[in-house]
Amino acid sequence: MSEKASVSDRVVAAGFAAGWKLVPLLPERPTAAVFRFMADRVWRRRGKSVRRLESNLARVTGIDADAREMRALSRAGMRSYFRYFHEIFRLPSMKTEEIVRRTHVIGAEHIHDNVAAGRGVVLALPHMGNWDQAGAWLVGVGHPFTTVAERLRPESLFRRYVAFREGLGMEVLPLTGGDGHNFGTLANRVRKGGVVCLPAERDLTKSGIEVRFFGAATKVPAGPPLLAVQTGAALLPATVYFVGDDWGIHIHEEIPVPAEGTRQEKVAALAQGLADVFEKGISEHPEDWHMLQRLWLEDLTR
Repeated sequence: MSEKASVSDRVVAAGFAAGWKLVPLLPERPTAAVFRFMADRVWRRRGKSVRRLESNLARVTGIDADAREMRALSRAGMRSYFRYFHEIFRLPSMKTEEIVRRTHVIGAEHIHDNVAAGRGVVLALPHMGNWDQAGAWLVGVGHPFTTVAERLRPESLFRRYVAFREGLGMEVLPLTGGDGHNFGTLANRVRKGGVVCLPAERDLTKSGIEVRFFGAATKVPAGPPLLAVQTGAALLPATVYFVGDDWGIHIHEEIPVPAEGTRQEKVAALAQGLADVFEKGISEHPEDWHMLQRLWLEDLTR
């Protein structure tokens, strides 16, 4: 790691540490306004991340990436993204009752009914809205769960993020640098009737499963569909978005494992099923889809 990158990482880590310490002590509306101001500053600069967001949203919406309508949408998208960060700093100080009361959920019965029957659940989510708040809601209604977290740098920031999520009631496994048995641990949790929540719309590694997404090829993680195939757990797509000052979660119907085919074919079919549902959810709430990275395979060479 270069000295410049190391300094940058330390600055980011210090900012997050200050956020978790200071933001809950200050009035909510003024701090929310500060985060909107920061979002607008980043948006006006139209740097690499904002241009990538606009390119991704152009594929989702059909709006030209340079159109005025796209600039308005990307501004809303950056405000949504920065709202996520503002809220994670406040979540640890919020009462569970308030989180549950302000969360408007469609399809909660898909989780409740499966867990009540002793069947595990794999919740698969795109990077939308406030997924940490959605996790806090899930814990608040009686379903503590296991998830996997990307290993951020520096290590101090990763530890703070893990502590934050564990404080909300999640079990957090590191994506890398752990005991190397994440899949086995996740499988064990759902075989015992538990819940697992995993991000599921981007994995451009060799292990990703290729799908058609908004008319072009991309790769999604194999983990969620493979867990369903291997364990018999219910695979439930979920989309997360903002509803005014509150939050919305749509837990979609189970994507069933095909009766016929090889394991690889079944996993591929489930992965495509997830992509199809995510298309619908993202199309309904494009401003809350926080995809500021390359996603489609054809974009990797640009």
